[in-house]
Amino acid sequence: MIRVAIVDDQAIIRAGLARILSPADGFEVVAECADGRQAVDRLPALRPDVVLMDIRMPVLDGIAATARLRAAANGSADGPLVLVLTTFDEDELLWGAIEAGAAGFALKDSAAEDLIAAVRTVAAGGAWFAPGVATRVLDHYRRLVAPAARRSIRLEALSDREHAVLRLMARGATNGEIAAVLHVAEATVKTHVGGIFTKLGVRDRAAAIVFAYDHGVVAPGGDPP
Repeated sequence: MIRVAIVDDQAIIRAGLARILSPADGFEVVAECADGRQAVDRLPALRPDVVLMDIRMPVLDGIAATARLRAAANGSADGPLVLVLTTFDEDELLWGAIEAGAAGFALKDSAAEDLIAAVRTVAAGGAWFAPGVATRVLDHYRRLVAPAARRSIRLEALSDREHAVLRLMARGATNGEIAAVLHVAEATVKTHVGGIFTKLGVRDRAAAIVFAYDHGVVAPGGDPP
């Protein structure tokens, strides 16, 4: 039997989910909670295999509750796996749920067989993304996460000295001024600048400076070199 907890602020939703996840299909509903606070307080002791978690709830929302349940498990395999219940109008919350540790997403209007498959998949250690949700998550990843990761890798490719040169360059320092601050030859600074352009994938000094501000290497209004 797969032990399931249902967390939703609407009693009728909880009742419907409990009816679908019946003992006849191999499920035992061990708890129903009306908000995230109840889930955090009750579920660790009950140790359900899967928690069906609504996102929008009073007292404590589903994202915060998911994060606390996963944190309480401290990475243990015994911690409850969370299957988030979502709707098509909650795009802005999907990535927050992933970051909180959700193992999957099921739509509230899913067919019974799809919900059963989702819970079984998550209980077995897999991930479940309802059609449509997967498309939106991948789109979010391609637009925001992947580019940020690539930019982070580019910054990490810089040496400590190149980071120092980039920070000074972003503050408006010339090659000669950078050389004086770092106590190196101006030719050495030029070499570092060329390395920065190559590693960051930029064509000129202005682009490198914009990159530095955009990615937190320096902050506007800081001290001059």
